[in-house]
Amino acid sequence: MTTRPRFILTIDTEGDNLWGEVNQVTTRNALFLPRFQALCERYQFAPCYLTNYEMAIDPAYQDFARDVIARDVGEIGMHLHAWNSPPLLPLTANDDRAKPYLIEYAEPVMRDKIALMTDLLQDTFGVKMRSHRAGRWAFNATYARLLHEFGYQVDCSVTPGVDWRPTLGNPAGTGGTDYSAFPQQAYWMDLDQLDQPLSAAAVAAGTPTLLQVPMTIRPKYPAWVDGLKQGLNTLRGKTKPPTRRWLRPRGGNAQEMIGLADAVLASGQNHLEFMLHSSEFMPGGSPTFRDEASIEQLYADLEALFAHLAPRCQGQTLAGFYAAQVAGG
Repeated sequence: MTTRPRFILTIDTEGDNLWGEVNQVTTRNALFLPRFQALCERYQFAPCYLTNYEMAIDPAYQDFARDVIARDVGEIGMHLHAWNSPPLLPLTANDDRAKPYLIEYAEPVMRDKIALMTDLLQDTFGVKMRSHRAGRWAFNATYARLLHEFGYQVDCSVTPGVDWRPTLGNPAGTGGTDYSAFPQQAYWMDLDQLDQPLSAAAVAAGTPTLLQVPMTIRPKYPAWVDGLKQGLNTLRGKTKPPTRRWLRPRGGNAQEMIGLADAVLASGQNHLEFMLHSSEFMPGGSPTFRDEASIEQLYADLEALFAHLAPRCQGQTLAGFYAAQVAGG
């Protein structure tokens, strides 16, 4: 029997409305997660809640996540916002404003932050941490090797075709990670050259690696159209990155997400990866979904997407996808 492509739902599970400068992080959005979880279960999809520090210590979220684990209807993984995840070590004049990337800290600090978060999550929820996404999508070889050292098996930080270098963390730094040349499909990552898959022989030999499961992102326009647009922008003295479509809601874009999913599935790829932030399920928890009406539109979009994909895809967690790849499926 042919294996259906996997539909992987990833939720960056973090504090409320972190897009701006937030001096006191709140976690009220934990109370809005059960509605989303119930929707996923109705379609037999299992979300991955990639959890950061403030959510891991929130009692309401702890109760919710323990129930998800107990009923085996989702996964808890790790997500790390370096600027407010202990041990705290100021890196800029105002870390709450700058939101520096973990990769901008010294390696010993990176290791300490990963160690504390991993232990906190495992002690709190009683399960091994296997899956991870970097805060603000910032990843490098040091980070990848540290994750492997701490026993992580799968990462989903890659955003294919997206160059985050213009997006600064530390104002004195060089910005985020450039994923322009990274693969779109899942691959066993070379921990020294993150954009390169390991050879099958190296994987079979047990060379240290992570399974990389990139976010589902594709160009909005054909390459020739993007080339023309870039040429016109250059003549106008403007620099704009090519427009890309993400498999994520932004309010009223159900048909766009369905079209993207269909195109990726038609290409033969074996996974779709969706993402949203936990705070986007709460009215006013994000710039995109500001009120009750926008939340209802979000759920209408989710219903349309899930109903379309349920007959075409098999829901799976990141850890489940890893296990399937190890087994050859």
